[in-house]
Amino acid sequence: MTDSTAPRAGTAIVMAGIPAVNNALFHRLRFRVGDPAALVELPGDGTRPEAILILRDIEMDRARTHARADRVACPADYTPEGGLSGDRETATAQAVAECLRRHGIERVVADRTLPLIYAHEMGEAGIAVECDLELGVRQRRSKDEQEIAHLRKAQRATEEAMQMACTLVARATARADGVLMADGRPLTSERVRAAVDVWLLERGFSNPECIVAGGPQGADCHHIGTGELRTEQPVIIDIFPRDRETLYNGDCTRTVVHGAIRDELARMRDVVARAKAAAIAAIRAGVTGEAVHAVTAKAITDGGYAMGLPDENAPDTYCAMVHGTGHGVGLDVHEPPLLDVGGPELVVGDAVTVEPGLYTKAIGGVRLEDLVVVAEDGCENLGSLGEGLGWAC
Repeated sequence: MTDSTAPRAGTAIVMAGIPAVNNALFHRLRFRVGDPAALVELPGDGTRPEAILILRDIEMDRARTHARADRVACPADYTPEGGLSGDRETATAQAVAECLRRHGIERVVADRTLPLIYAHEMGEAGIAVECDLELGVRQRRSKDEQEIAHLRKAQRATEEAMQMACTLVARATARADGVLMADGRPLTSERVRAAVDVWLLERGFSNPECIVAGGPQGADCHHIGTGELRTEQPVIIDIFPRDRETLYNGDCTRTVVHGAIRDELARMRDVVARAKAAAIAAIRAGVTGEAVHAVTAKAITDGGYAMGLPDENAPDTYCAMVHGTGHGVGLDVHEPPLLDVGGPELVVGDAVTVEPGLYTKAIGGVRLEDLVVVAEDGCENLGSLGEGLGWAC
């Protein structure tokens, strides 16, 4: 914990939830458990807070070995006068309030993820609760070496899955009507997505429904894609799996075209690639996410395309980048900071995507996405995939 978030005299910090699903609490503890848990950080001796982890009794030994806490207790260790509820979450919240009461705490600072039940029990005990919207956010943004290693592993697997998926599309055969065929059957968005799911599952990754959007479907940047894929149409593939061991995510987008690449598609790709390169070159500690996005936007407009959503009268040929340049990645696939209007100053250890794209209803879309880690004087690109539209080689 940094000095800026250390408890003031008479004030404690409380984080609570289920570490297996509450990523803020998991990040602080680096300990995964599927039952309610709470971390109470007491002011201590004024120089260093004392962190008490309260969780289910059968998890205490494991927590003493692995969790980042000074002391480990169970709710029974802090049974209030009226006893503990038979509901685990309620009992944990009651124990937190009793722990605070015994230590003379009258005021608590909590992060944005605190479940309301804990605020309720602390309020019932006469303890004031204040939400600090930035508590823990800076710590999660600035990835340490262990986290960066986890991200490298996740991104490597993500790019290998991308290579497989793009090659599957590029090496298909085209039926007379343009529909792509593989193993004697039409190649659909669903089939490519299933291939990605299986590939990642066999390597220890869970995979949310990834994007495989062909042709005009790709004009909607978040359309997951459905149905048959066709030759000479762009297919946007966006894969963002989670490592089931470390819980860290990868994130990568590429665009693949089977067969001939039309001139306008090639031009769109070139401008998107230049925008991505310009944004990556601009990233370093101290630069704002807004400034990086401005660099991206300039490259897009210098290339002859627009920024922003079309109005209701825009023709189908309207072609623009309609989203921000990127977002943070870590335990969540979307987390601070944003590379967009209002994006904050970047810090060493920020892991952010750089994913410019162009979209038009007349053709579809082209998007390229890499994951980079911010350093003092630049950034490290965790990826190595090519940026071309042809993947048949």
